[in-house]
Amino acid sequence: MAELTRQRLRQIQAMLLLAAALLAAAAAWQAWGDYRSFADKPLRLARAEPTIEVERGDGFAQILRKLRRAGVRRGPDLYWRGLAWEMGVLQKLQVGEYALDHGITPRELLTRMEQGKVVQHRFTIIEGWSFRELRRALGAEAALTQTIGALSDAEIMQQLGVGDVAAEGRFLPETYLYTRGTSDLELLKRAYTALEQALQQCWDQRSEGLPLSSPGQALILASIIEKETGVADERPAIAGVFTRRLQRGMRLQTDPTVIYGLGTAFDGNLTRAHLEADTPFNTYTRDGLPPTPIALPGRAALCAATQPAPGESLYFVSRGDGSHHFSVSLDEHNAAVRRYQLKQP
Repeated sequence: MAELTRQRLRQIQAMLLLAAALLAAAAAWQAWGDYRSFADKPLRLARAEPTIEVERGDGFAQILRKLRRAGVRRGPDLYWRGLAWEMGVLQKLQVGEYALDHGITPRELLTRMEQGKVVQHRFTIIEGWSFRELRRALGAEAALTQTIGALSDAEIMQQLGVGDVAAEGRFLPETYLYTRGTSDLELLKRAYTALEQALQQCWDQRSEGLPLSSPGQALILASIIEKETGVADERPAIAGVFTRRLQRGMRLQTDPTVIYGLGTAFDGNLTRAHLEADTPFNTYTRDGLPPTPIALPGRAALCAATQPAPGESLYFVSRGDGSHHFSVSLDEHNAAVRRYQLKQP
């Protein structure tokens, strides 16, 4: 009887061991299924499309902590490490800033980080900005490394290797893509190079007989055209007026140059006293072009300056809606001023 009892106990123990093994196998199978589901299931983010920055020296543990701080809750760390090992990227994740897009899966994110597909930030230089406005905009870009804040305009140009050139007008208005950590000086270098290339291209295609002796003079004229233009299609016509005035020895008499010469003293109200106050930029009191550009001209303004529209008009006045009335004679111009500026019949 005792032998039967011991045999029965061994049978029960065997059944328990088998049951435990089966439960462990079932749990393992369930864990494997959970892992496979984790790898290819979109992440649930705690906030709207955050980014994480992988820095030099970060190990996988540090990257995981940054993911958690960014709001990634899906999957235990073991799953992330196992997936990175399975993909062969555990030691291959590249430095940079990465976007956690809605709908991205852990596998897609690790692939992105292994391939170095970092976030591309956009910075747009606006046509007609002054260099002062460009510097202010650069300083507000959190993703840029700030290096020029304490430098003067001249020192910035020295850093760019063109210390004999004034900064105004020398950076092409466009949208530039950059990655986090790019310096403000690097972005300026790209914009400077783009301007030089665009200016040379327009200069090489210039019309015959222009009253301009160099690409630098074309740049100055283009900056004036940029500030005078309210309707894009009018740039060549405005360029034509200024070209003919220069050819005839007439003063340009353009308000934006006067305003630029006033600098920060200008309060938004241009007076007759301002027009009569002589500065190097006052084209009412001085002949020819001002000494430097007065703004950042875009490609269209550069092309207008070097390929002005033909015609006979020597004057233009704003209609008040951004467009201009062009006149051939002074009498016609004065009549347009009375109509559009003074609101007289």
